[in-house]
Amino acid sequence: MIIHRHIPFLRAVFLHSITAFGGPQGHIGMMMKTFVQQRRDVTEAELMEYNGFCQLLPGASSTQTLALIGFKRGGIGLALLTLLIWILPACIIMTGLSFVLDYFADMQKKAAVFQFIQPMAIGFIAYSSYRTFGLSIHNTITRVIMIVATIATFLAFKTPWIFPGLIVLAGIATNFSDKRIPQKEIPPKQIKWGNMLIFLTLFGIAGYLSETATNNKWSNQKIINVFENNYRFGSLVFGGGDVLMPLMYEQYVTRPETKHIQTTGRDVLKIDKQDFLTGSGMVRAIPGPVFSIGAFTGGMALRTQGAMMQLLGSIVGTIAIFLPSALLVLFFFPVWHNLKKYAVIYRSLEGINAAVVGIMAGATAYLLKDNIFFSLLDGNFTTAFWDIFIVMMTFVLLRLNHIPAPFIVLACLLFGALL
Repeated sequence: MIIHRHIPFLRAVFLHSITAFGGPQGHIGMMMKTFVQQRRDVTEAELMEYNGFCQLLPGASSTQTLALIGFKRGGIGLALLTLLIWILPACIIMTGLSFVLDYFADMQKKAAVFQFIQPMAIGFIAYSSYRTFGLSIHNTITRVIMIVATIATFLAFKTPWIFPGLIVLAGIATNFSDKRIPQKEIPPKQIKWGNMLIFLTLFGIAGYLSETATNNKWSNQKIINVFENNYRFGSLVFGGGDVLMPLMYEQYVTRPETKHIQTTGRDVLKIDKQDFLTGSGMVRAIPGPVFSIGAFTGGMALRTQGAMMQLLGSIVGTIAIFLPSALLVLFFFPVWHNLKKYAVIYRSLEGINAAVVGIMAGATAYLLKDNIFFSLLDGNFTTAFWDIFIVMMTFVLLRLNHIPAPFIVLACLLFGALL
């Protein structure tokens, strides 16, 4: 890989990392604008395929999707560099938050500058749904899948298995007929799965060492616990931040207070409830991946052991929570490309892409209900008006295709600060 050839791409990734608000659904809308329409690093069809593939895997889906864009441009080296540039700004902010928590807690209450970020993110998601509809919805079965996925996403948006479940079922549904996409070429005979051993071995070793360190009260026990907890979260969480936060809350806030832990005196990682809630609120207010909460929890869990250990906790927490996402996507994607030569997989892509459109449409509807509809019910007509205005203006500006996504984000931040 020759770095200087990729500097413009990496610059775009950095700008994306400091302006990408709105979680995975909002991120994919900004990727559509930046890496498809403006830079043409990937096509719409490729981005849809990457996003659908990453929804099948646990971990940070927007991080995995962006890593695949880097992988397509420059192989595994550029993919890892892309991932590093993407996660660093958010993780640095969340590490800093673990050191200056009281200041940020006060700032969070006054952060009117962020008030239009959520409606802006809804506008990005709505635009992505609009753009991908024409690409993926072209016959009866894809229309049915899209409608079902939209309704299911709207009704069960925060259910952990809804996204991978819909995608798997959609892939099965489009395989009932082999007339549209018959098997034309001979598929490969062998698929190499050996790389998955690294992921599984790390999972097993981390769990064993963490349990052994806790039982035997090793001096470095807690840093091992931080790695194991975050690696486990990154390996098993489907559904993004809405699923990750409750699991972390149970691990760091609820579990230390249980009768079993109190009775046995087991020395487990613990974070104060209010501190955790402050961190989980702030991570949604900053750009970048929601999984950067791992940097915050890693630092907070070791806060009482001195500044150097707290910093080490944040670094280990960051590496551990994103490592499974990188291993899974970069090891599975070549296998996925190999599998695509089977017509059954190619037919599945037709359903998967339709489900992704439905998921984005359902997410748009759910977020509109969750933000604007409840404002109307509470009588906050002014808030609802401005939110609707921001959603519509974001969609229109994206549709006109003249303004880069970061400028739309900056305009919304400025508007929030002035209004």
